[in-house]
Amino acid sequence: MIAWVKQLNKAFGASFLWLICLIYFTQGFRSFVWTAVSYQLKDNLKLSPSASQFVSSIAFFPWSIKPLYGIVSDCIPIKGRKRIPYLVIATLLSLVPWPMLGIDSNLRSSQWHLTVLLTVHNLGSAMADVVVDAMIAEAVRSERASFAGDLQSITWLSIAVGGIWGSLLGGHALTNLQIDKIFLLFSVLPAIQLLSCGLVGENSADSKVSHESANSSNSNPGNGNGNILNQDNIPLKKSSASATRRKRSKKNSNKRASMRIKSLIPEKGGSLISHWLQSLRTATYSLLRAFRQPIILRPMAWFFLAQITVPNLSTVMFYYRTEVLNLDASFLGTVRVVGWLGLMLGTFTYNRYLKTMKLRKILLWAHVGLSLLTLLDVILVSRLNLAYGVSDKIMVVSGSALADAVNQFKLMPFLILSGQLCPPGIEGTLFALFMSINNLGSTLGSFVGAGLASILNLSSGSFDNLGLGIAIQVLCTFIPIAFLFLIPKEATGISA
Repeated sequence: MIAWVKQLNKAFGASFLWLICLIYFTQGFRSFVWTAVSYQLKDNLKLSPSASQFVSSIAFFPWSIKPLYGIVSDCIPIKGRKRIPYLVIATLLSLVPWPMLGIDSNLRSSQWHLTVLLTVHNLGSAMADVVVDAMIAEAVRSERASFAGDLQSITWLSIAVGGIWGSLLGGHALTNLQIDKIFLLFSVLPAIQLLSCGLVGENSADSKVSHESANSSNSNPGNGNGNILNQDNIPLKKSSASATRRKRSKKNSNKRASMRIKSLIPEKGGSLISHWLQSLRTATYSLLRAFRQPIILRPMAWFFLAQITVPNLSTVMFYYRTEVLNLDASFLGTVRVVGWLGLMLGTFTYNRYLKTMKLRKILLWAHVGLSLLTLLDVILVSRLNLAYGVSDKIMVVSGSALADAVNQFKLMPFLILSGQLCPPGIEGTLFALFMSINNLGSTLGSFVGAGLASILNLSSGSFDNLGLGIAIQVLCTFIPIAFLFLIPKEATGISA
């Protein structure tokens, strides 16, 4: 493990690796503060489950428009730089709400102000996620492709470790600290992240363009671009016609490179804003043109439908567990830890046993499994588990771990299929679009769940219709199975 980290340090630099791990650790550690947010909405603001879920859905909406952050950062450099300035802005947005909520009790007590500040935080977190993904892609592409898998592994590890510690400490913190102190404590991590941004340097976008221009016009095979190098490796024929063709090819190659560079650098007399707008328009058009292809549109439509057709009742279950089952914050934090472990188990199981299976079959059995696991909540709500001597805590822990593991069987095909469908040139932005579609579907599923809770009159202290709501959720779990024809028939976890 230590040798592996040392290799990554040598390849990418200690400051870069530290920043990447810190950002992803912070993303996972957010469970520390969101546990406190859930209790703030329930106990202090006295919101109903549907209203609380509505607030959370609004707050997480910025994760549904991730491609917008990628396009803007790609097309509009700040002082010639595309990554670090945007990362600083994103970190500030994710940092500022917590000291404000920790210091000002009026902001914590206002549903509207709390929703706005939570949305600002998620805006910063989502933007940071996009920017750091782009930084990783650029680092891997910069002659270190052999470390791509290692770098992705350490990011997943950082998120998992952050999630486990955030869930553990979040429950215990609520038992011993006031919510305002928890908000202030969490602000330490974004503050460290903000300071760490200054440790990583970034070349100016203009200097990158100039460097590419110099390489493309250099005839030395050792320094030239890939096209020139390949031409120089071809055996040369001693004929004037061959020499003429080589000169013409080299001239055309340099001309194309020059035109490409000119397209990247605005003319002195031109408007910088016009150049930015043109870049934004071109990037958006390329993204939409790629997304409209049936091979991309159909699978993404299925994953979107799979999210919005199943109502999310997680907030209602949170109220039920705390008010009826009387489970404390410390135990619920432990449940989240078990969920993270179940997610890791699901990832391992998928990679070890399921990646050669047809995706349609994996997704079919995943939804069947989710429907069966949701029935555990029906048993819990009906109190049948007590009749057979099974405690509520065992039901909650086992259901959480298994549900997160099975959900990972859905997420892994989504990630793999998304990576395979991305055409060259716009991989990062299109993948962000895929993730945004999944996040938007999840957000809309939460809205559907909030609406169902409202229709069934599920509120704090009133859970008479909760069993009916869960039964509806079980039936809805089978709806996406009817649309599995949208997934490519021969697609597997290895090739699509």
